[in-house]
Amino acid sequence: MKNNRRNFIKWSGLSGFGIGLAPSFVLKAKAEEPSLAHIAEGEANKPPHRLPTMIQDYYIKKVRKISKKHSDRIYGLKTKKEALEYQAEIKNKIKDCLGPFPEKNPLNPVITGKLEREAYTVEKVIFESRPSFKVTANLYIPKNNGQPMPAVLGTCGHAREAKSSAYQYFAQSLARKGYVVLIIDCVGQGERLQYPTPGRKSAIKWGVTEHIYAGNPTTLVGDSMAGWFVWDAIRGIDYLTSRPEVDPRHIGVTGNSGGGTQTTWLCGLEPRLTMAAPSCFVTTIRRNLENQEVQDAEQYVLKGLAKDLDHFDFIATMAPKPVMLITQEKDFFDTRGTQETFEMLQHFYKLLGAEENIQLFRGEDYHGYHQPAREAMYGFFNQVTMISNDGKEPDFELEKDEDLWCTPEGQLSKSESLTIPEILKNKSIEIGKKRGKVSASNLKKALVEVLCLPEKFEVTDYRIYRGRKETLFPRPYVTDMFVETEPGIHNAVYRLTEENIYSRPHGSPKKAILYVSHLEMDDELINDEKIRGILSDHADQAIYTCDLRGIGQTQPNTHVSYSIPYNREYFYGMLSNMMDEPLIGKRTYDLLCILNWLEKIDHTEITILGNGWGCQPATFASVLNKNVKKVILKNALSSYSDIAESTFYNWPVSAFPMNVLHHFDLPDCYRELERKNLEILGFWGAEADQDKK
Repeated sequence: MKNNRRNFIKWSGLSGFGIGLAPSFVLKAKAEEPSLAHIAEGEANKPPHRLPTMIQDYYIKKVRKISKKHSDRIYGLKTKKEALEYQAEIKNKIKDCLGPFPEKNPLNPVITGKLEREAYTVEKVIFESRPSFKVTANLYIPKNNGQPMPAVLGTCGHAREAKSSAYQYFAQSLARKGYVVLIIDCVGQGERLQYPTPGRKSAIKWGVTEHIYAGNPTTLVGDSMAGWFVWDAIRGIDYLTSRPEVDPRHIGVTGNSGGGTQTTWLCGLEPRLTMAAPSCFVTTIRRNLENQEVQDAEQYVLKGLAKDLDHFDFIATMAPKPVMLITQEKDFFDTRGTQETFEMLQHFYKLLGAEENIQLFRGEDYHGYHQPAREAMYGFFNQVTMISNDGKEPDFELEKDEDLWCTPEGQLSKSESLTIPEILKNKSIEIGKKRGKVSASNLKKALVEVLCLPEKFEVTDYRIYRGRKETLFPRPYVTDMFVETEPGIHNAVYRLTEENIYSRPHGSPKKAILYVSHLEMDDELINDEKIRGILSDHADQAIYTCDLRGIGQTQPNTHVSYSIPYNREYFYGMLSNMMDEPLIGKRTYDLLCILNWLEKIDHTEITILGNGWGCQPATFASVLNKNVKKVILKNALSSYSDIAESTFYNWPVSAFPMNVLHHFDLPDCYRELERKNLEILGFWGAEADQDKK
């Protein structure tokens, strides 16, 4: 795969820049020949980064509003009838967010080996959660008198070996107490790497990176990694209930961290559950956002915030069945949010007459499923099942990883199981055949729908900063502006001129070219020779350039501390998807506002020049805006289907409109823009070589 896996990590941390300040004084100048003494010169090597908290502040304000509305609604419930009506409402919302799910296929379980231990047997099981998509699992079966026993599904957090890691502690302990336990490997861990290479290694990186990298493109076809994870868990329940050793009257689920995530989502979807204990996950979305707590793809419920859902709702869906929330005082999942959620659940359970069925355990440790927490879970499940009165964890040795493998080499081979990229490819091809060619009128409707665009595109105001001289730009003087497209959102816009402009831009000449940057217009105006040449070639036109929200001058300084592809773009891309306001749609909206603003100052013939990431908003806006007469795209994405049908890709999730492939693909847009003299200066495919200029 060339060198693109290296590239996407390289591009994951786009460094911030210091703020370039113009002098605060103004020298008296002759009216006919303005002095340049107060014009900052040559700052493009340290371009302004004036609003590094804009995006974070914008989302905090929106999420706080949603969070308050949510808590007010919960505490506004006063009767059991109201609580049950709310529960029915959120059940449907959760299904809408995490689905659609495939039809259930035969599990085709295979037992590849057994371990006989004194108190229980461990069966090594492989089953199909989707056709030819296999799950590796260990089934712990207590040795008893043959009576059906309560069962627990164990969901793993971020441990490389997953089911054969320290999560054995609760699997073994529960089995010793009389519970049948099925502990499954999640994708990207254990024996289920989605990008396997020799030596049980991943071409991407196991765990977090695989979850995100495999999960991002699923949004293109209307899926989500959260849905993939929870479907594996649902099929795990199917397997448990198929076993004669299991008493279906008592089915529990527990897991820590990423396993706590799966446990929480399962509570909202699986009516067969009778008890649950999510550990080190449940808090509030507001706390995660404000703490800059970035999460895996499966930990974001797409459109969840748009439907006013929070972690509370997934547990409330299960009420009045018993649930214990487990948290740790020193955890990065904010225990304050856990407390807030618990108090709301107490109120909700009380309305249902079962306040004792919601419990909270708070340990004093760091993130992890520590022994005191596990013992709290044992005692809690015992209260429900009455299978044992032993809440303690005995001393025992963990099995070796390889002894619990379901496969000979500890990894499902490509011949044994499909991978997510392979399934996604097949789905994209099938969708493309059904979609066919999209008409111009349907394309515009689809753009509005998929990008969640409003009816109006208006600039509310704009700021004008002190002008500066940049001799390396295509034109030497910069009128430096911030254009406000909605409260709290300001887009950096330059007008480049041959002489300094002190105030608002004017509409002469009528023709204008607008450059939409890839990552940062300052750098590209100096170092991208192709862009410089195109702008210089339009000598008869006014030149404008822009960094849309979150790009260049408003690139967030949010701290993302570990290796997440396109980290900030991922963080806010997923957050915007939770709000059903895709970031690519918001950037297209910003660009449409800027185009209307240019029209109002009398630029009536616009050429749009898009570059890299800027090509998509440039493309969409050009289809929708009548004043765009010509479109030039440099390094445009070839198609969304190219990403969906490739194993490897090199684009951020912020560039992926949700469910887009059911409505249109980029070639439909390019075909429509042929009417506007479209000129494409090279395509970037899925594995965009972003070192090329």
